[in-house]
Amino acid sequence: MKTSDKIRYKINTATVTEKLIAANVIAFLLFGLLNTIFTLFNIPGFKSFYNWFVLPSDPAEFILKPWTIITYSFLHGGIWHLLSNMLILYFSGMYFLNFFSPKRLLNYYFLGVLVGALVFMLSYNLFPAFAGGKSYLVGASAGVMAVLIGVATQAPNMYIRLMIIGNIKFWWLAAFLVALDVIQIPMGNAGGHLAHLGGAGLGYLYTTQLHKGNDIGAWWESTMDGIASIFKKNEKKARMKTVHKSSNKKGSTTSNSSKRKSNGMSKSEKQQEIDAILDKISKSGYESLTKAEKDFLFQAGKDD
Repeated sequence: MKTSDKIRYKINTATVTEKLIAANVIAFLLFGLLNTIFTLFNIPGFKSFYNWFVLPSDPAEFILKPWTIITYSFLHGGIWHLLSNMLILYFSGMYFLNFFSPKRLLNYYFLGVLVGALVFMLSYNLFPAFAGGKSYLVGASAGVMAVLIGVATQAPNMYIRLMIIGNIKFWWLAAFLVALDVIQIPMGNAGGHLAHLGGAGLGYLYTTQLHKGNDIGAWWESTMDGIASIFKKNEKKARMKTVHKSSNKKGSTTSNSSKRKSNGMSKSEKQQEIDAILDKISKSGYESLTKAEKDFLFQAGKDD
């Protein structure tokens, strides 16, 4: 198996939690590498560049870079900040997927990120303690807390094993982490701890609403599905063009049976058949197709 195939296989078989962790680690390494390059070559402006991706507490500044409401969550203040978040995400995500779907985990995570960001900005503009202050938020903690509290609300009495302490109920761990954020607000990083609590609140609310039959994250899932479908359509078109070129180079001819099959199908049936063949190519490669499938795909391309 080629190296590229191995990488593709690992990506396809990774859980959604592992993919989120990988995205966070890659972002951390990328910005760390850029910081090193800026430093070694004595290039000024890395902090200004970095600030285009962190979440500002000032709403006027946020309006100029609204994407930071998501990008801030993939940046971390240091290696221990990253490791602690990713460890909690890994273990809470593992339990989460026993009760919910991967798509729902993404709903919890990103809605936690959004709510955490909003709590952070509101806090800096409402509480007298922050009057006249300005700060920036980084880290995935709000999304991680949403996943953790979400599954703890779903199965509060489930026992989990911690290496040093032993078996404890899930809600004990969740309550401890929430309490830790509350009592640490006066000690420093107040905005960060408030953002964590915003994510935790979202996780609790999401699960309790699911128990009532309300999916408050359905709109986010629909939005993400819509965006994903656009990329999938473009990918399928690109793969189809590649297949056409490959068929022409080999000088293959289209069989009469494939022509008849293609001509006898409705447009929607033909597209379904094309999608099925392209999915097979994506999973197993072009050579896994039968001659009939190759001929059908070639003929469909000519008909278009």
